[in-house]
Amino acid sequence: MFFRNRFLFLLALAALLAFLSLSLQFLHLIPVNPVKEDGLNSKNRKRIMPDPLTEPPPIDPIYEAKFYCNIPSIPERSMEGHAPHYFKLVSVHVLIRHGDRYPLYAIPKTKRPNIDCTLVPNRKPSHPQLEAFIGHMSKLGSEAKMDSTLSSMPRYPSHLLCEMGELTQTGVVQHLRNGQLLQDIYIKKHNLIPSDWSAKHLYLETTGKSRTLQSGLALLYAFLPDFDWNKINFRHQWSAIFCTGNCVCPIRNHYLGEDQRRQYSLRVTNIQLEKTYADMAKIIGIPTKQLRASNPIDSLLCHFCHNVSFPCTKNGCITMEHFKVIKAHQLEDEKERQEKKYYYLYALLATYPLLNQTVNRMQRIAEGKGEELFVLYSAHDVTLSPVLSALGITEARFPRFAARLVFELWKDGKKNKEYFIRILYNGVDVSSQTSFCRDYNQRYNKPMCPFEKFVRFVNLDMFLPFNATNYYDACRRRLF
Repeated sequence: MFFRNRFLFLLALAALLAFLSLSLQFLHLIPVNPVKEDGLNSKNRKRIMPDPLTEPPPIDPIYEAKFYCNIPSIPERSMEGHAPHYFKLVSVHVLIRHGDRYPLYAIPKTKRPNIDCTLVPNRKPSHPQLEAFIGHMSKLGSEAKMDSTLSSMPRYPSHLLCEMGELTQTGVVQHLRNGQLLQDIYIKKHNLIPSDWSAKHLYLETTGKSRTLQSGLALLYAFLPDFDWNKINFRHQWSAIFCTGNCVCPIRNHYLGEDQRRQYSLRVTNIQLEKTYADMAKIIGIPTKQLRASNPIDSLLCHFCHNVSFPCTKNGCITMEHFKVIKAHQLEDEKERQEKKYYYLYALLATYPLLNQTVNRMQRIAEGKGEELFVLYSAHDVTLSPVLSALGITEARFPRFAARLVFELWKDGKKNKEYFIRILYNGVDVSSQTSFCRDYNQRYNKPMCPFEKFVRFVNLDMFLPFNATNYYDACRRRLF
């Protein structure tokens, strides 16, 4: 009897719980406030998941810093050289940023990071071709053709304690990897450079800094191993924006100044950043203004990329939290720069001479008048960044160490006179992100961008924001 009553009791309890559960579910289906036709409550409701269209995930400054360091690790995947089988690759232009370097600025009253800039093949990071690269650079004699400014520079870094701005072993390895990757694609797969190549097939240009010359040589060595020095002619470019003979442009400088004022306004309104600078200055024992002028993020990034502890004094240590605040502000500045138009207008005028050279060389190749199959510009972040902006590639990250921007010229094998262009940034095809191919790609869903669109962009569209039709007039017409 006892077990029978207990069984009935448990059965009744289960039925009651089921009834309550159903009732609660039913009650939750009844909206307290009226529901609109789109299914959303008339009052704002707290979303559990963020809306990807309106709430981008917060930027992680540490992740972005690691990406910027570009420490050589796993083999890189890339989209260079990808095209339908009936397309023929006819010319490649590569614009690189130099590899990892020692800081350009020192934080006052702190010990410089102890980094060895000699090249040691059995020290990480390394590369299978590093030892051979050192040997080949050491063989350099009078047969090398270089502008006088470059001929006196060392061909690879060699100081036990890096000098300011000197390329590190990491930087050399980064570009050996770049060169090997491009060799695998353009030479082994597409036979871009003939086996009997000569100096006329290459165009090489670098700024007058040892880190850009050495980066270019590292990439070139892995691209053309054991190359004949008689066939190499590196030209010196005195301007960081590669403006050559077209550097006089007053309005370009005006918009650069406007963007610098924007930067200043953003910085002084960042209370957390100012507190961070003040705290760091107190630790170091210098005025905040002096610390800010020393551009501490440059030195701190070197510590971070090389896994070296941040500077310490008797008053304490600079911490990861300090670094995160400054790096986060840097990322915020890059974001605002894209939203405002000052830098974009500066970029159009700053990069026209370089893009115009690129178009002219490609046109000569298409017309059968040119022979430069591979063009290499070894440059800086201040070279690549405005090029990306001018092309309209707004989603691109700020150029990391050893960043590469590649322009590929292709010939359609089915329609013999039609040429197409692909633009790749760090191995990612960004052609459809450019302002001149964005609409075409969306409308026609073609694998490549017609070369004529790039030509029109450089010859005309770059001047339209200035209500001008040529570079000279654009450089002298202020909009606001």
